[in-house]
Amino acid sequence: MQTQVSNRKNTIILFFTMVVVLLGFGIFIPILPFYVESFNAGGLELGLLMATYAIMQFLFSPLWGDLSDRHGRKPFLIIGTIGNALAMLLMGLSTQLWMLFAARILAGVLSAATLPTAMAYIGDSTSTEDRGRGMGLIGAAMGVGMVIGPGLGGAMAGISLSAPFFLSAGVSALAAVIILIALPESLQVSERNRSEKSSAQGPQFKQMWDALFSPIGILLVLAFRLSFGLTNFESIFGLFALEKFGYNAQRVGLILTVVGITSAMVQGLLTGPFIKRWGDIRVIRAAMFGTSAGFLLMLLAVNLPTILFTTSMFVFSNSLLRPSVSSLTSKWAPDRQGIAMGLNNSFMSLGRIFGPIWAGVVFDININMPYLSGSVILAAGFIVSLLWLKEMNLSLPVSSTTHSAD
Repeated sequence: MQTQVSNRKNTIILFFTMVVVLLGFGIFIPILPFYVESFNAGGLELGLLMATYAIMQFLFSPLWGDLSDRHGRKPFLIIGTIGNALAMLLMGLSTQLWMLFAARILAGVLSAATLPTAMAYIGDSTSTEDRGRGMGLIGAAMGVGMVIGPGLGGAMAGISLSAPFFLSAGVSALAAVIILIALPESLQVSERNRSEKSSAQGPQFKQMWDALFSPIGILLVLAFRLSFGLTNFESIFGLFALEKFGYNAQRVGLILTVVGITSAMVQGLLTGPFIKRWGDIRVIRAAMFGTSAGFLLMLLAVNLPTILFTTSMFVFSNSLLRPSVSSLTSKWAPDRQGIAMGLNNSFMSLGRIFGPIWAGVVFDININMPYLSGSVILAAGFIVSLLWLKEMNLSLPVSSTTHSAD
């Protein structure tokens, strides 16, 4: 069994890895409109670029998770970070629109290996009591990346539009080297799932469908809803702030920085203690209700202080959701951490596909509609958690958890 010092070192490496991956994604946000404009493209291309990454993650996360169950976690953490470095490098070198799409596809396919594998690594190396805290730290790392990324992207764009991508490529390569040298494998050979398949299959849509009817199915539905809600907010907030308050990109960036800091602090400091005190299910219910209410509160904001307060309230609740849902999913799939986390990430990716598309469509009808509809969707998730989560049994036999996922 690993010592406490070793576990801390491994957690720091995983934390850094997820910061790096989300740094690349965050860097992309503030400069993407200008990048697209430099290729004489418009809003349609911008939307497709945003969706492409999430689509690839949706398709490939379960595959990477399944492979990590069979071959160990470390190789796929390395694949994810090297893939992210190559994608960022290609993005920085892009001179035509198709190259930008190719880079986004590559980033989505290969970096999709990182999140489910990191979550599975946490599942391998933590007790059920500490699982929530571990998942919270992964979420906090992602929040840190999303805080640092947009700021770096905006600042380095003054050098050139491609400079932020070269920086991201460099730190991703560094993360791969650190994992190779310093991170031990968490899944021993004797504990690996030995599938009858001799090689990995393509995107497993049947497996995703079957998983909806497995013991973790309800959690996958909630994972979709929480991701849909967050991206429904993020994707349209800049336009919402411009139309309603006349804010420029700098002011919107300030608000999103506060959002990122709030998310990182909640997931890193509060999720674990909250789950230990009240349990995953109660935290999920409270966070679903709070996120739904947060959407409505944001519509009541009238100036910068009230905007900062209401968005922070929304993000506070939403930030509790992801790690608590992931923690419970991990606990209900004890011998299939990789595939369970892969499925969890796929359904969140599905939310990241449909959230921005839905928000954009209804925003053109009424600027308040994305948040009104988001509130309804999260309220439905709260009702689902009340009706079905209480019926779940933490002592479910392992066979019933894994059978539907095979």
